[in-house]
Amino acid sequence: MMDSTQLRRAFASFPSGVTAVCTLVDAVPVGMVCSTFTGVSLDPALVSVCVQASSTTWPLLRRQSRLGLSVLAEDQDLACRQLSRKSGDRFEGLRWENDARGGVFLPGAVAWFSCSLYEEMPAGDHAIALLEIHDLRSVASGAPLVFHGSRFRRLEAIA
Repeated sequence: MMDSTQLRRAFASFPSGVTAVCTLVDAVPVGMVCSTFTGVSLDPALVSVCVQASSTTWPLLRRQSRLGLSVLAEDQDLACRQLSRKSGDRFEGLRWENDARGGVFLPGAVAWFSCSLYEEMPAGDHAIALLEIHDLRSVASGAPLVFHGSRFRRLEAIA
C-alpha cells in the first residue's frame, strides 16, 4: 500500500502553473484555484482542470454558462492564497473583471480563457473537468506563477 504523504511529495516534484476558475453567481464573483491545468485539444479548443470531489465551490461554478479561467502571473501569489481560502469572501480587495457571459477574470494574469463546461469525469477523489474555450487573451511576455515542492516559485530562463 502506498503512503499518501509519500505520494503527495512525489506529485509535488512536478511543477505546475496555477489558475483561477471564476464566474458570477447571482451577480457575485465566485472562484477557486486549480494547479492541475492542462491544454488538451486544439479542435475543439479544450483545457482541463482537476477539482477535489469534496469542493463546495465547484458545484456552484459548473452550473454557470461561462467560466473565466485566469493563468496567474508570478506576482499573484497573494491573490492565489486568497482564492484558496476555505471561508470568507475570497474576492475581498481583489480586482476582477467579468465578460458579458459572466466569466470572471483577474487583471494581471498571463492568460485568460472564457470557457464553458464541455465534459466532466470522476477520477478518484477528484473530478476532471474539460472546458471548451470560446475566447482568450494572453500576454506573451508574462511569467506564470509556478507551484512546485508545495510552495510558489518563479521561472528563471537558462541562457
